[in-house]
Amino acid sequence: MEAGARYLEDFWSFVATHFDPARDLVDIAIVTFAIYWLLLLIRGTRAVQILVGLVVLIGLSLASEFFQFATVGLILENFLGSAVLIFIVLFQHDIRRALARVGRGFFPSASAEQQFEIAEDVVRAAQAMSEKRAGALIVLERETSLSDQVESATPVDAVVSGELLISLFLPGGPLHDGAVILQHGRVAAAGAILPLSRTFELAEGLGTRHRAAVGITEETDAIAVAVSEETGAVSVALAGDLLRGLDAPQLRALLRQILSGERRELPPSVDLLHAVQAGGPEASPGPRSAGAGA
Repeated sequence: MEAGARYLEDFWSFVATHFDPARDLVDIAIVTFAIYWLLLLIRGTRAVQILVGLVVLIGLSLASEFFQFATVGLILENFLGSAVLIFIVLFQHDIRRALARVGRGFFPSASAEQQFEIAEDVVRAAQAMSEKRAGALIVLERETSLSDQVESATPVDAVVSGELLISLFLPGGPLHDGAVILQHGRVAAAGAILPLSRTFELAEGLGTRHRAAVGITEETDAIAVAVSEETGAVSVALAGDLLRGLDAPQLRALLRQILSGERRELPPSVDLLHAVQAGGPEASPGPRSAGAGA
Protein backbone atom coordinates (compact mmCIF):
# COMPACT_ATOMS: atom_id res chain seq x y z
CA MET A 1 0.00 0.00 0.00
CA GLU A 2 2.83 2.38 0.82
CA ALA A 3 4.39 1.71 -2.57
CA GLY A 4 1.08 2.45 -4.31
CA ALA A 5 0.64 5.70 -2.41
CA ARG A 6 4.18 6.69 -3.29
CA TYR A 7 3.60 6.00 -6.98
CA LEU A 8 0.44 8.11 -6.97
CA GLU A 9 2.21 10.97 -5.20
CA ASP A 10 5.09 10.88 -7.69
CA PHE A 11 2.63 10.71 -10.60
CA TRP A 12 0.63 13.78 -9.51
CA SER A 13 3.85 15.66 -8.80
CA PHE A 14 5.07 14.89 -12.31
CA VAL A 15 1.73 15.96 -13.86
CA ALA A 16 1.68 19.23 -11.95
CA THR A 17 5.22 20.03 -13.07
CA HIS A 18 5.17 18.97 -16.72
CA PHE A 19 1.55 19.08 -17.91
CA ASP A 20 0.81 21.56 -20.72
CA PRO A 21 -2.90 21.25 -21.66
CA ALA A 22 -2.69 22.25 -25.34
CA ARG A 23 0.50 20.40 -26.18
CA ASP A 24 -0.27 17.25 -24.19
CA LEU A 25 -3.86 16.96 -25.47
CA VAL A 26 -2.56 17.03 -29.05
CA ASP A 27 0.07 14.47 -28.08
CA ILE A 28 -2.56 12.18 -26.51
CA ALA A 29 -4.85 12.57 -29.53
CA ILE A 30 -2.05 11.51 -31.92
CA VAL A 31 -1.18 8.46 -29.82
CA THR A 32 -4.87 7.52 -29.49
CA PHE A 33 -5.35 7.74 -33.26
CA ALA A 34 -2.22 5.64 -33.84
CA ILE A 35 -3.42 2.92 -31.46
CA TYR A 36 -6.91 2.94 -33.02
CA TRP A 37 -5.41 2.68 -36.52
CA LEU A 38 -3.18 -0.19 -35.38
CA LEU A 39 -6.16 -2.06 -33.94
CA LEU A 40 -8.07 -1.62 -37.21
CA LEU A 41 -5.05 -2.93 -39.09
CA ILE A 42 -4.73 -6.15 -37.09
CA ARG A 43 -8.45 -6.74 -36.57
CA GLY A 44 -9.40 -10.24 -37.66
CA THR A 45 -5.77 -11.48 -37.80
CA ARG A 46 -3.73 -13.73 -35.52
CA ALA A 47 -1.82 -10.65 -34.38
CA VAL A 48 -4.77 -9.82 -32.08
CA GLN A 49 -4.13 -12.94 -30.01
CA ILE A 50 -0.43 -12.14 -29.77
CA LEU A 51 -1.18 -8.57 -28.72
CA VAL A 52 -3.56 -9.78 -26.00
CA GLY A 53 -0.85 -12.12 -24.72
CA LEU A 54 1.67 -9.26 -24.51
CA VAL A 55 -0.83 -7.08 -22.66
CA VAL A 56 -1.45 -9.87 -20.15
CA LEU A 57 2.30 -10.25 -19.54
CA ILE A 58 2.71 -6.52 -19.02
CA GLY A 59 -0.22 -6.57 -16.58
CA LEU A 60 1.38 -9.44 -14.66
CA SER A 61 4.66 -7.54 -14.52
CA LEU A 62 2.94 -4.48 -13.00
CA ALA A 63 1.02 -6.67 -10.54
CA SER A 64 4.19 -8.48 -9.45
CA GLU A 65 5.88 -5.14 -8.77
CA PHE A 66 2.89 -3.86 -6.82
CA PHE A 67 2.55 -7.00 -4.68
CA GLN A 68 6.31 -7.49 -4.33
CA PHE A 69 6.48 -10.87 -6.12
CA ALA A 70 10.23 -10.95 -6.54
CA THR A 71 10.59 -14.20 -8.54
CA VAL A 72 7.74 -13.49 -10.95
CA GLY A 73 8.91 -9.92 -11.36
CA LEU A 74 12.47 -11.01 -12.14
CA ILE A 75 11.34 -13.47 -14.83
CA LEU A 76 8.97 -11.02 -16.47
CA GLU A 77 11.48 -8.17 -16.26
CA ASN A 78 14.09 -10.23 -18.14
CA PHE A 79 11.51 -11.33 -20.70
CA LEU A 80 9.98 -7.88 -21.30
CA GLY A 81 13.42 -6.26 -21.38
CA SER A 82 13.54 -7.21 -25.04
CA ALA A 83 9.92 -6.15 -25.64
CA VAL A 84 10.80 -3.94 -28.62
CA LEU A 85 12.65 -6.75 -30.39
CA ILE A 86 9.87 -9.22 -29.54
CA PHE A 87 7.27 -6.79 -30.89
CA ILE A 88 9.14 -6.34 -34.18
CA VAL A 89 9.60 -10.09 -34.68
CA LEU A 90 6.01 -11.00 -33.86
CA PHE A 91 4.42 -8.17 -35.82
CA GLN A 92 6.84 -7.93 -38.74
CA HIS A 93 4.16 -8.72 -41.34
CA ASP A 94 1.70 -6.23 -39.86
CA ILE A 95 4.40 -3.55 -39.67
CA ARG A 96 5.17 -4.10 -43.35
CA ARG A 97 1.47 -3.87 -44.15
CA ALA A 98 1.15 -0.62 -42.19
CA LEU A 99 4.12 0.96 -43.96
CA ALA A 100 2.73 -0.17 -47.32
CA ARG A 101 -0.62 1.40 -46.47
CA VAL A 102 1.07 4.70 -45.63
CA GLY A 103 3.03 4.63 -48.87
CA ARG A 104 -0.05 3.80 -50.88
CA GLY A 105 -1.25 7.37 -50.50
CA PHE A 106 1.81 8.59 -52.41
CA PHE A 107 1.86 5.77 -54.97
CA PRO A 108 -1.75 4.77 -55.62
CA SER A 109 -2.58 1.33 -56.99
CA ALA A 110 -5.23 0.34 -59.50
CA SER A 111 -8.59 2.10 -59.18
CA ALA A 112 -11.62 0.39 -57.70
CA GLU A 113 -13.20 0.08 -61.15
CA GLN A 114 -10.06 -1.55 -62.52
CA GLN A 115 -9.94 -3.94 -59.59
CA PHE A 116 -13.53 -5.05 -60.19
CA GLU A 117 -12.80 -5.58 -63.89
CA ILE A 118 -9.70 -7.60 -63.02
CA ALA A 119 -11.73 -9.62 -60.51
CA GLU A 120 -14.20 -10.46 -63.30
CA ASP A 121 -11.33 -11.73 -65.47
CA VAL A 122 -10.12 -13.88 -62.57
CA VAL A 123 -13.62 -15.29 -62.07
CA ARG A 124 -13.98 -16.20 -65.75
CA ALA A 125 -10.54 -17.80 -65.84
CA ALA A 126 -11.11 -19.73 -62.61
CA GLN A 127 -14.47 -21.01 -63.84
CA ALA A 128 -13.01 -22.17 -67.15
CA MET A 129 -10.05 -23.91 -65.49
CA SER A 130 -12.34 -25.50 -62.92
CA GLU A 131 -14.39 -27.07 -65.68
CA LYS A 132 -11.22 -28.38 -67.37
CA ARG A 133 -9.63 -29.55 -64.08
CA ALA A 134 -6.59 -27.36 -64.80
CA GLY A 135 -4.72 -26.37 -61.66
CA ALA A 136 -4.09 -22.67 -61.13
CA LEU A 137 -2.95 -20.15 -58.55
CA ILE A 138 -3.63 -16.44 -59.10
CA VAL A 139 -2.44 -13.85 -56.55
CA LEU A 140 -3.87 -10.33 -56.47
CA GLU A 141 -1.60 -7.74 -54.86
CA ARG A 142 -3.30 -5.25 -52.55
CA GLU A 143 -1.39 -2.94 -50.21
CA THR A 144 1.64 -5.09 -49.38
CA SER A 145 4.08 -5.19 -52.27
CA LEU A 146 4.77 -8.54 -53.95
CA SER A 147 7.88 -7.26 -55.72
CA ASP A 148 10.08 -9.94 -54.16
CA GLN A 149 7.93 -12.69 -55.67
CA VAL A 150 7.71 -10.88 -59.02
CA GLU A 151 11.49 -10.47 -59.29
CA SER A 152 12.07 -14.20 -58.83
CA ALA A 153 9.41 -15.20 -61.41
CA THR A 154 9.08 -14.97 -65.18
CA PRO A 155 8.15 -11.39 -66.16
CA VAL A 156 4.99 -10.94 -68.22
CA ASP A 157 3.80 -7.31 -67.85
CA ALA A 158 0.60 -7.70 -69.85
CA VAL A 159 -2.99 -6.50 -69.71
CA VAL A 160 -5.15 -8.75 -67.53
CA SER A 161 -7.58 -10.94 -69.45
CA GLY A 162 -9.29 -14.22 -68.75
CA GLU A 163 -7.81 -15.76 -71.89
CA LEU A 164 -4.24 -14.84 -70.88
CA LEU A 165 -4.70 -16.27 -67.39
CA ILE A 166 -6.02 -19.53 -68.84
CA SER A 167 -3.13 -19.80 -71.30
CA LEU A 168 -0.54 -19.35 -68.54
CA PHE A 169 -1.90 -22.43 -66.74
CA LEU A 170 -2.13 -24.77 -69.72
CA PRO A 171 -1.26 -28.30 -68.51
CA GLY A 172 2.28 -29.21 -69.46
CA GLY A 173 3.31 -25.58 -69.94
CA PRO A 174 6.55 -24.33 -68.36
CA LEU A 175 4.69 -21.91 -66.05
CA HIS A 176 1.83 -24.23 -65.11
CA ASP A 177 3.04 -25.14 -61.62
CA GLY A 178 3.87 -21.61 -60.47
CA ALA A 179 1.65 -18.71 -59.45
CA VAL A 180 0.54 -15.76 -61.58
CA ILE A 181 0.86 -12.41 -59.80
CA LEU A 182 -1.39 -9.47 -60.65
CA GLN A 183 0.26 -6.20 -59.67
CA HIS A 184 -0.70 -2.58 -60.41
CA GLY A 185 -3.60 -3.69 -62.59
CA ARG A 186 -1.48 -5.91 -64.86
CA VAL A 187 -0.22 -9.48 -65.09
CA ALA A 188 3.21 -8.81 -63.63
CA ALA A 189 4.74 -12.29 -63.57
CA ALA A 190 4.04 -16.00 -63.94
CA GLY A 191 5.66 -19.14 -62.61
CA ALA A 192 6.21 -17.49 -59.23
CA ILE A 193 7.33 -19.67 -56.32
CA LEU A 194 5.48 -18.67 -53.16
CA PRO A 195 6.26 -19.42 -49.50
CA LEU A 196 4.38 -22.45 -48.20
CA SER A 197 2.20 -22.27 -45.12
CA ARG A 198 3.44 -24.24 -42.13
CA THR A 199 0.12 -24.32 -40.35
CA PHE A 200 -1.31 -27.69 -39.38
CA GLU A 201 -4.88 -26.39 -39.50
CA LEU A 202 -5.33 -26.97 -43.24
CA ALA A 203 -7.62 -29.80 -44.26
CA GLU A 204 -6.07 -33.11 -45.27
CA GLY A 205 -5.58 -33.67 -48.97
CA LEU A 206 -4.57 -30.10 -49.80
CA GLY A 207 -1.41 -29.98 -51.88
CA THR A 208 1.42 -27.54 -52.51
CA ARG A 209 -0.75 -25.14 -54.53
CA HIS A 210 -3.16 -24.52 -51.65
CA ARG A 211 -0.37 -24.32 -49.08
CA ALA A 212 1.31 -21.69 -51.24
CA ALA A 213 -1.99 -19.78 -51.49
CA VAL A 214 -2.32 -19.72 -47.70
CA GLY A 215 1.39 -19.03 -47.21
CA ILE A 216 1.48 -15.84 -49.28
CA THR A 217 -1.59 -14.51 -47.47
CA GLU A 218 0.02 -15.20 -44.09
CA GLU A 219 2.91 -12.90 -44.99
CA THR A 220 1.00 -10.27 -47.01
CA ASP A 221 -2.53 -8.92 -47.41
CA ALA A 222 -2.82 -10.37 -50.92
CA ILE A 223 -5.77 -12.44 -52.18
CA ALA A 224 -4.98 -15.86 -53.65
CA VAL A 225 -7.38 -17.79 -55.89
CA ALA A 226 -6.53 -21.48 -56.29
CA VAL A 227 -8.08 -24.08 -58.61
CA SER A 228 -7.57 -27.72 -57.69
CA GLU A 229 -6.13 -29.90 -60.43
CA GLU A 230 -7.65 -33.03 -58.88
CA THR A 231 -11.21 -31.87 -58.15
CA GLY A 232 -11.60 -28.57 -60.00
CA ALA A 233 -12.71 -26.89 -56.77
CA VAL A 234 -12.08 -23.14 -56.54
CA SER A 235 -10.71 -21.73 -53.28
CA VAL A 236 -9.81 -18.29 -51.97
CA ALA A 237 -7.09 -17.58 -49.39
CA LEU A 238 -6.97 -14.40 -47.32
CA ALA A 239 -5.16 -13.53 -44.08
CA GLY A 240 -3.97 -17.10 -43.66
CA ASP A 241 -7.43 -18.67 -44.01
CA LEU A 242 -8.85 -20.74 -46.87
CA LEU A 243 -12.42 -20.90 -48.17
CA ARG A 244 -13.06 -23.84 -50.51
CA GLY A 245 -15.70 -24.95 -52.97
CA LEU A 246 -16.78 -21.61 -54.46
CA ASP A 247 -18.79 -21.30 -57.66
CA ALA A 248 -18.49 -18.32 -60.01
CA PRO A 249 -21.14 -16.07 -58.37
CA GLN A 250 -19.72 -16.74 -54.91
CA LEU A 251 -16.16 -16.06 -56.05
CA ARG A 252 -17.26 -12.83 -57.75
CA ALA A 253 -19.13 -11.62 -54.67
CA LEU A 254 -16.26 -12.46 -52.35
CA LEU A 255 -13.58 -10.78 -54.47
CA ARG A 256 -15.64 -7.62 -54.82
CA GLN A 257 -16.34 -7.45 -51.09
CA ILE A 258 -12.64 -7.84 -50.27
CA LEU A 259 -11.40 -5.40 -52.91
CA SER A 260 -13.96 -2.79 -51.88
CA GLY A 261 -12.87 -3.05 -48.24
CA GLU A 262 -16.17 -4.50 -47.02
CA ARG A 263 -14.40 -7.64 -45.79
CA ARG A 264 -11.10 -8.06 -43.98
CA GLU A 265 -11.45 -11.79 -43.42
CA LEU A 266 -13.12 -14.74 -45.08
CA PRO A 267 -16.76 -15.42 -44.19
CA PRO A 268 -18.36 -18.81 -43.55
CA SER A 269 -19.33 -20.26 -46.92
CA VAL A 270 -22.99 -20.53 -45.97
CA ASP A 271 -23.15 -16.80 -45.20
CA LEU A 272 -21.56 -15.95 -48.52
CA LEU A 273 -24.00 -18.25 -50.32
CA HIS A 274 -26.95 -16.50 -48.70
CA ALA A 275 -25.55 -13.10 -49.70
CA VAL A 276 -25.25 -14.20 -53.32
CA GLN A 277 -28.72 -15.75 -53.38
CA ALA A 278 -30.12 -12.47 -52.04
CA GLY A 279 -29.32 -10.95 -55.44
CA GLY A 280 -27.16 -8.03 -54.24
CA PRO A 281 -25.27 -5.92 -56.78
CA GLU A 282 -22.03 -7.70 -55.98
CA ALA A 283 -23.46 -10.99 -57.17
CA SER A 284 -23.62 -10.08 -60.85
CA PRO A 285 -20.80 -9.09 -63.20
CA GLY A 286 -20.44 -5.41 -63.98
CA PRO A 287 -19.97 -3.91 -67.43
CA ARG A 288 -16.53 -4.27 -69.01
CA SER A 289 -14.69 -1.62 -70.93
CA ALA A 290 -12.33 -2.23 -73.83
CA GLY A 291 -9.29 -1.29 -71.77
CA ALA A 292 -10.06 -3.37 -68.70
CA GLY A 293 -7.12 -4.01 -66.44
CA ALA A 294 -4.76 -1.71 -68.28
